[in-house]
Amino acid sequence: MKAVHFGAGNIGRGFIGLLLSQSGYDVIFSDVNQTLVGALRERGEYTVTLAGDDQEQLHVTGVTAIDGTDGDAVAAAVAEADLVTTAVGVNILKHIAAGIARGIERRLAAGAEPLHIIACENAIGGSSQLKEHVYAHLGEEAKAKAAGIIAFPNAAVDRIVPIQHNDDPLAVTVEPFYEWVVDASAMLEGYKPVQGVHYVNDLTPYIERKLFTVNTGHCAAAYIGSSRGYGTIQQAMADDSIVDDVKATLNETGAVLVGRYGFDPDEHSRYIAKIIGRFRNPHLTDEVARVGRSPIRKLSPNDRLVKPALQAHDMGIEPKHLAKVMAAALHFANPDDPEAVELQQSIIEKGVGRTVTEYTSIADGHPVHRLILDYYAGMTAPRS
Repeated sequence: MKAVHFGAGNIGRGFIGLLLSQSGYDVIFSDVNQTLVGALRERGEYTVTLAGDDQEQLHVTGVTAIDGTDGDAVAAAVAEADLVTTAVGVNILKHIAAGIARGIERRLAAGAEPLHIIACENAIGGSSQLKEHVYAHLGEEAKAKAAGIIAFPNAAVDRIVPIQHNDDPLAVTVEPFYEWVVDASAMLEGYKPVQGVHYVNDLTPYIERKLFTVNTGHCAAAYIGSSRGYGTIQQAMADDSIVDDVKATLNETGAVLVGRYGFDPDEHSRYIAKIIGRFRNPHLTDEVARVGRSPIRKLSPNDRLVKPALQAHDMGIEPKHLAKVMAAALHFANPDDPEAVELQQSIIEKGVGRTVTEYTSIADGHPVHRLILDYYAGMTAPRS
């Protein structure tokens, strides 16, 4: 079996490629980084280290790579693949779509075998977005032929892969925990499950559970940690008062998730505890600047802070801890982060109240809006 995976970075090698290899696939990575492509071609293997007490090492074999800028090579690989996956970043999906479309056209011309194309991105509906980009390169006849033969199941993925600098360009360190959930209702009949993937018929609860727990908790640690002068998530999470803030924030989002989707409260409490433990993993080093990056996106109406806060309010829960995190995000200053710079400039020019409304869509005078402003006023700017 052959799998084509777009993105030979740390997530691609340390998470998706690893699981594909463990399921018996020969993995062909497609990437524009010529150092990685050359090393994968030459060696055909690499090592994944799990960031735990015993530093367990997993050896991945049966891999190679193609140049992602070589359209013919990409199309040929997709045409012959049994599975296609991505981990390139949602903004890059449009750039790989043409090669995938050419590969689909070749499959159709040869009497296509069924193919699943799964975008493993930190985004809601990543595969659906990729499908739109791919179909923009296909004619109506090709689209009609692809229906029922080419599937784009959405997925939710979760694994912390910290910034790292290894002498070996292929070596990668990842946390032991991972979760890869795929929408089984969009899979074609007779599909072969990938080892370690959880297939569910309704993906939405799992997407929001991850977004409102892992992503919300991570940015809570980053923004509150930044407001107190910490440089890494691990340093911040060594501060018991920040741990308390993160737990309280996740209890608010947890109440929303339990109320909306019927998750078992005790089981969800254990899930929160596991997430907190991941953030405190002493074998990982994750910079506050990286986790807190792009505060405008994180403060947008449908993302990890505003959406659960408004849902909590509608359920009669005062989201004071979510509001506190949003206030800390408004204090987040990073001259190397364009969104952080834009947000600070907006506060200077328009004031914090108007800035909150413009970026969160929470109306002035709304109880959550007032909570954010109250917490903002009580915070000092991050220490340099």
